[in-house]
Amino acid sequence: MTSNQRGALPVQIVWIIAGILVIIAAGWHIARNLGGSSVQFSTPFQAVLLTNGSVYFGHLQGYGGHEPVLTDVYYIVTQTNPENKQANNVLVKRGKELHAPDRMYLTPQHILFVEPVGTGSKVAELIAQAQAAH
Repeated sequence: MTSNQRGALPVQIVWIIAGILVIIAAGWHIARNLGGSSVQFSTPFQAVLLTNGSVYFGHLQGYGGHEPVLTDVYYIVTQTNPENKQANNVLVKRGKELHAPDRMYLTPQHILFVEPVGTGSKVAELIAQAQAAH
């Protein structure tokens, strides 16, 4: 074996190891993204703020994955009393619309952030009252 051939052998080994590392990294990246790992929440309801400024409250599943779904969806509507012009916020359950939706499939890129709805919060209280009424 000439000295030229001996010098090429370590270079080939380095390229083989680099190739194996690239394959392992690509496999890890693909497995992580296909797994659809989702965040688990410690409260029953979550507040979801979308890029269009809408805020929805509900059970968020699949957050962190490709297809998050919000069920038991509520939102707040501001109503103005015509007599005294005072604004009043009212919690509304989705499903009363003409198409009677029972869930929202969200686009992950349109979710700005998600926060837990505290169990002792006013929103949690209003949701509990709405559920008791049904």
